[in-house]
Amino acid sequence: MNYAIIGCGLIGKKRLAGMPEGSRLVVACDTNLARAEELVKQAKCGRAVTDFHSAVSDPQVEVVFVSTLNSTLAPITLAAVQQGKHVLVEKPGAVSVAELEAVEAAARKTGALVRVGYNHRFHPACLKAVELFRGGALGPMMFVRGRYGQGGRIGYEKEWRADPKLSGGGELIDQGVHLIDLAGIFLGEFTTVEGHAATYFWKMPVDDNAFLSLRNASGHTAWLHVSCSEWKNLFSLEIYGRDAKLHWEGLGGSYGVERLTYYKMLPQMGPPETTIWEFPRGDESWKIEMTDFFEDIRLKRAPVPGLKEAKEALAVVERIYKKAESGKAGKRESGNIGTKQARI
Repeated sequence: MNYAIIGCGLIGKKRLAGMPEGSRLVVACDTNLARAEELVKQAKCGRAVTDFHSAVSDPQVEVVFVSTLNSTLAPITLAAVQQGKHVLVEKPGAVSVAELEAVEAAARKTGALVRVGYNHRFHPACLKAVELFRGGALGPMMFVRGRYGQGGRIGYEKEWRADPKLSGGGELIDQGVHLIDLAGIFLGEFTTVEGHAATYFWKMPVDDNAFLSLRNASGHTAWLHVSCSEWKNLFSLEIYGRDAKLHWEGLGGSYGVERLTYYKMLPQMGPPETTIWEFPRGDESWKIEMTDFFEDIRLKRAPVPGLKEAKEALAVVERIYKKAESGKAGKRESGNIGTKQARI
């Protein structure tokens, strides 16, 4: 496959490194031409441009990888899909469900396939957890508990992630969508959304913590917390069935060794039978995800996760942010009423 990479920063470089054998870079695009040129140099082929329209309209390009700021993910994806190009766009794929619906409508017309880059699904602990879950090892599902946190860095409040016009929100739309997406694998779509987003530490107009209680139509719950004031990087996902529990912790690197523990309840209950898998060999999720997407294209199958799953995750985010905005409006209204009463 001949491909274009739009957004040549850290994630664009990860995408280049994970390309399957025989694929070829045709265009590298970035608003910073030097970064695009660096990617071309690494790939030893292709041309560097700053205009994404030039990239998506190139007749040699079959697949487009979009790894830009959140605010430009959907517009670029839409332009590529309208040209009939298959697209892998990084999570969250857009800053609103409406943007994803526009992409979905265009994809139906041109037949383009769109995968949304939720690479956590392809971590070895997740792949093993899904295998056990689908094999019935947990029994009927009960609930999921997840925590995902990192501590930011000096100047974090000045980065694009802290600008709502560029990011669409804070930690909830950044790392939170990963937890929502993962919980959805085991519990399905969430019909009841409760929780709140807050800013406790960073001086920025977006959230640095979010707390969610999500329920599916059967009442099974995902209880999730995402944070960028977690001073020791943390990832923990616990999946509870009536017969057993799975605990995925760590993502490698600063998050600690990736590990999956299976706790099987015994007939007499008490201490469970415990099996542990450790995955110390590094993160291959990006490469596995890329291979899976190229298989989607070869087999002409609908990518998973695709636009459907991305819309479900963003719908949760929108509900929480809408509630936060309503709360702010209510406080402003209360303040205005109080002022008027004082004047009277």
